[in-house]
Amino acid sequence: MADVIKVVVDAMGGDNAPQEPVKAAVEAVKEREDIHVILTGIGDVIEKELAKYPDRPADRIRVVHTSEVIETAEPPVFAIRKKKDSSIVVGLNMVKKNEADAFVSSGSTGAVLVGGQVLVGRAKGVERPPLAPLIPTMDGVSLLIDCGANVDARPSHLVQFAKMGSIYMEEVVGVKNPRVAIVNNGAEEEKGNALVKETFPLLKEAEGINFIGSIEAREIPNGYADVIVCEAFVGNVILKLYEGVGSALVKKIKEGMMTSLRSKIGGLLVKPALKETMKTFDATQYGGAPLLGLKGLVVKTHGSATAAEIRNAIFQCVQFRQQRVNEKIAERILPPAKEDPESEN
Repeated sequence: MADVIKVVVDAMGGDNAPQEPVKAAVEAVKEREDIHVILTGIGDVIEKELAKYPDRPADRIRVVHTSEVIETAEPPVFAIRKKKDSSIVVGLNMVKKNEADAFVSSGSTGAVLVGGQVLVGRAKGVERPPLAPLIPTMDGVSLLIDCGANVDARPSHLVQFAKMGSIYMEEVVGVKNPRVAIVNNGAEEEKGNALVKETFPLLKEAEGINFIGSIEAREIPNGYADVIVCEAFVGNVILKLYEGVGSALVKKIKEGMMTSLRSKIGGLLVKPALKETMKTFDATQYGGAPLLGLKGLVVKTHGSATAAEIRNAIFQCVQFRQQRVNEKIAERILPPAKEDPESEN
């Protein structure tokens, strides 16, 4: 059997905790034998939820009791410092101490971001770890990097995002020589704000990436680029608008199918094909957003994540680990050592 990957799941994080994280853990270990899930949180609450699954592989699900929970509204830095026995802090420390390979949480985004950088730590050479979710497109998926971790990014940060994103798309998604583009308000090189204008030539000169230029927001769903680079404010707006438009579109289609008898009959006929098509635009099937560039793997799922999204995030961690993505990022990001001139004499 392949090496077992240990994934910590924050059982108290998110709107649907502990039901959905626990269900996800059970589904993951039942589907794959190379996964061991560690659930962190209030012990008796988790055990009560686990009791609903008497057929679970109990030897591959472990509960680590914590006495505290970080709430979404709490200031992240304060929460990480003060609530050392919370499900998030305990889980991140397990990754830091190599007691687990990865950490998945639907809880406070701020706490996960702060904790990931402070507790797990950045890989050597990485300036800022970005959040990078996969988003559905006409051609499959693209990586949006950054979508929430670094609002005030610098050009050098965006260049690193492009490199990390390229590695992720190659190693995890299997896209060879992924196309990299920077989000802009036009295709012309001279367009954009100060950050984009300064970053553009750096991306053109950067080695190891396939930079194709600017991408406008309307081109993102068409899959014109595999890695979409931006700072976190822009990325988060794109992500939230993406999700909002998708949800509204599905709702309007359903309403349209119910307006008359003819539309209801037509709706029944197209329902199977429509359901299959909409499934490809369901971002939850791709798992969560990894915080790239850390010494260990940290994945953030939506606060409203269901078991399906959390389960897929667990599977995502397995592939991430097997492909040694963290190690490859560190190798590509770390600048080469300078030669000592005296050594040549």
